[in-house]
Amino acid sequence: MKAAFYDAKPYDQEFFLKAAALNAIEIEFHSFRLSRSTAPTATGCSVVCVFVNDQVDRPCLEVLAREGVQLIALRCAGFNQVDLKAAAALGIRIVRVPAYSPHAVAEHTIALLLTLNRKIHRAYNRVREHNFSLNGLVGFDLHGRTAGIVGTGKIGRITAEILRGFGMEVLAYDLFPDKAWAAENRVEYTTKEDLLSRSDVVSLHTPLTPETHYLINREAIATMKTGAYLINTSRGKLIETTALIEALKQKKLGGVALDVYEIEEGVFFEDLSHDVLQDDDLARLVSFPNVLVTSHQGFLTSEALTEIARVTTENIARFGRGEDLIAGTEVKMVN
Repeated sequence: MKAAFYDAKPYDQEFFLKAAALNAIEIEFHSFRLSRSTAPTATGCSVVCVFVNDQVDRPCLEVLAREGVQLIALRCAGFNQVDLKAAAALGIRIVRVPAYSPHAVAEHTIALLLTLNRKIHRAYNRVREHNFSLNGLVGFDLHGRTAGIVGTGKIGRITAEILRGFGMEVLAYDLFPDKAWAAENRVEYTTKEDLLSRSDVVSLHTPLTPETHYLINREAIATMKTGAYLINTSRGKLIETTALIEALKQKKLGGVALDVYEIEEGVFFEDLSHDVLQDDDLARLVSFPNVLVTSHQGFLTSEALTEIARVTTENIARFGRGEDLIAGTEVKMVN
């Protein structure tokens, strides 16, 4: 079984080569992303493996189908970059890794919050320049404050539990509330509007769907507490970037920490340190002293990478043998 891997970084290759050896899979790594123009490089491969910024739209899928590709394996949980309707029409199956290490993303969420609140990133840079002043580094106790968790899937629930451990009051919003879990962990489910208006910290953990696109827009930000923190380790397009910048300029928000961004393609996962950043909104965001941005690294732990490689390669091997795919990993078009 031969598979073409796109947007493959050194850490991808390290973990996938180990997993592929256990499943007798031949891997052809490509550092560039999959798109209509690069799809012909999948010649001779019945499987392609992609990541979050590959463009798996209808034109790309049509080329892949002509090349004989029958399976697309997403080495991530999200699948909004895939045209599922086109894939179904072309007979191409789609699999993903729905849960690799929810602890990795939840813990990164907490790391962002603590860094933002206690100004660790600014203090680190100061001390490296022998500036030991504490001016401008005042944070606040998380204990006794209120956190709002939007989306209580596995990651959202773990994040909420960690914040409860800090002694925070935790509110939650989800279309499908887990009331038993909430009662056990003393978490209060409420409406989105009530959560935004009461929370000192709002953390997003919901998938990107047409309904959640720009979940945090001008109207939503207007209902938030003045000085509240906003954390997003889920999907970039949950937040309307222009509205976020406007709120920061008006000092409506006390701070923002992002591990995802509205338009990551061509920026995140790349070294642009010798280039001029062409995204004016992102350049503006990183210029704010109370904004912290990491480059979609919430998943980047050895445990998560090991599980991503295991599930992906096992699905590829099963597909090659004509066996059932791992339960819960196949993505199908819903009419």
